[in-house]
Amino acid sequence: MRKIKKVALSTISIALAFSLTSCYGSGPNAATRMITRVTDGNESKVMTDGSDLRIDNLLLVATEDGSAVVVGSIINRADTADQILGIAVNNIKAQITGETKLYPNKPVRFEGDSANAKAVFPGVGAVAGTNVTVTIGFARAGLVKVQAIIRDKRDIYANVTTGAKLASPTATPAQ
Repeated sequence: MRKIKKVALSTISIALAFSLTSCYGSGPNAATRMITRVTDGNESKVMTDGSDLRIDNLLLVATEDGSAVVVGSIINRADTADQILGIAVNNIKAQITGETKLYPNKPVRFEGDSANAKAVFPGVGAVAGTNVTVTIGFARAGLVKVQAIIRDKRDIYANVTTGAKLASPTATPAQ
């Protein structure tokens, strides 16, 4: 009877050890625990010369006419305003309309129901499934390069167009 208790206790101990460590077997910095991206878009932090910008969910959508439309948002978390001076891919500049001034904690959103800016690369022959380097020029933060995928125009991107559909403008803070 004593031998059966020892075997049972050993088996339970081993099973408990495996079950308790399986979730944390790779440690607190395991790759699967560190995943935070929930979209196809890329993200970047810009923290240079007093800047604190967040570029979120950046990607391009290829449209029927071969154009590419920027999707994503940029938010300034610093106390001083910045400005988007331009967006380019392969030395081709996007046509930007809408808000370009980055006031503290007031996001500039490209596409979607709350979009307040639009950036279009007309007729560049955008190919869905490819990755490109997007260069964004800021007045304070300088040039920032972000890798972005070009998506096709379906699912949540089905309504992306090259025409401007911006949210109604809101009052901008005085400087």
